[in-house]
Amino acid sequence: MIEKTINGVHNQNVANPHVVVIPYPSQGHINPLLQFAKRLASKGIKATLVTPKHTLSSFSSLENVVFEPISDGFENRGSPEVGSEDLFLSAFKSNGSISLSRLIETHQNSAFPVTCVVYDAFLPWALDVAKAYGLLGAAFFTNSAAVCSIFCCVSHGLIELPLNPDQVRTVLPKMPLFKGNDFPTFLRKPETYPAYLTMKLSQFSNLHLADWMFCNSFDDLELKVIEGVQDKWAAKMIGPMVPSSYLDGRIEGDIGYGSSLWKPSSEKCKEWLKTKPKNSVIYVSFGSMVSLTQQQTEEIALALKQSNYNFLWVVRETQVNKLPKGFQQELCMTKKGIIVTWCNQLEILGHEAIACFVTHCGWNSTLEGLSLGIPMVGVPQWSDQLPDAKFIEEVWGVGVWAKEDDKGVVRKEILGECLKEVMEGEKGKKIRENAIKWRELSKKAVDNDGSSDKHIEDFVQHLRCNCFAKTKSNGFR
Repeated sequence: MIEKTINGVHNQNVANPHVVVIPYPSQGHINPLLQFAKRLASKGIKATLVTPKHTLSSFSSLENVVFEPISDGFENRGSPEVGSEDLFLSAFKSNGSISLSRLIETHQNSAFPVTCVVYDAFLPWALDVAKAYGLLGAAFFTNSAAVCSIFCCVSHGLIELPLNPDQVRTVLPKMPLFKGNDFPTFLRKPETYPAYLTMKLSQFSNLHLADWMFCNSFDDLELKVIEGVQDKWAAKMIGPMVPSSYLDGRIEGDIGYGSSLWKPSSEKCKEWLKTKPKNSVIYVSFGSMVSLTQQQTEEIALALKQSNYNFLWVVRETQVNKLPKGFQQELCMTKKGIIVTWCNQLEILGHEAIACFVTHCGWNSTLEGLSLGIPMVGVPQWSDQLPDAKFIEEVWGVGVWAKEDDKGVVRKEILGECLKEVMEGEKGKKIRENAIKWRELSKKAVDNDGSSDKHIEDFVQHLRCNCFAKTKSNGFR
């Protein structure tokens, strides 16, 4: 029997709250929701993360988080192919709803009945299931507050498509002034990405039923944006959802996310970095989903080669054939650079040899760069990566945006200039100072009594009070 003291009331029959966390099954969504599960577990909440079977094997065993499978309908078909988003989301909704219901029912008469479902906002059907069982439901948004608020206003018809900067400024007056190319591609060219646009807008379809809304950001980072959107999208900032050892250090042994869909080349990276001076290496990675064109890959390769800086470049196995002929062999001779197919990004960013991060500006990578105080060169490709790059350069001052030409390619000369700007000179010095400032503010947000920590603590107390109230109504005194 579990003993709990809630709001000063001691009761031996009060069950501990049990939260089921459901991420969209891609690396960029799994990581922050898994980290949130760990944060809740560190505060005494039972946390269960559910994921399709084909991603379950990617999780490391964690002391305080339980993993359970959920059906996405692809158990006998293998992982869904890229480009089949409509098919996957439809199958996940129908199969996931059934298996989530079964999971909730399985726990109903246990010592830990499910109290709340925290769901990736990409999966609004999970909220419908939670409400069908009388549970609390909390939406978790994996983009920035700025991007989420724009999509929210579009979903409610407050902003029309394709986006007009003046209309956005009128509806969201505290948003930084956007130009056409700064907007997410789904909204700037809605006809080009219909499946993705539908998925993004569906996040808000039943949001009025949610008891809580969370965003993987923090108050100081997007203060003006948050102030200007509270009446339209009142999410609580609980980020950055980065492993504790890189921030506040309050979760013992939390040195990594605990999930990787690819095998990292960690030892190879660390051994190579040992040979390089402090603040001398450019780290280049475009995340788990971006697929560069061969032309863009070649331009980046030439820019890195001509820069004469040391570099570590993550090129996924499916993309290696796009590198210039003989490029890797040349690196083996000069030892100026190394190419790996995957790595533990936080481990690399945290290494003292790293001086700069060339990134696609995905939100997780952006937060990791900010949390570790690493200057960035943005090479965004699509979606929310473009507004993230704008904030990196114009709002937070922690990097520069390498702009593409009229053919959609960032040329080697432009990238080379950006690298030099960040690595050297007065502007580079200012960028490094800003990066350190945001690193400290990131730590402050999640540390004890920080803004994000307070929002999480409010949620935890709400769960406990709700659990206590249900226990009393069931006849316990």
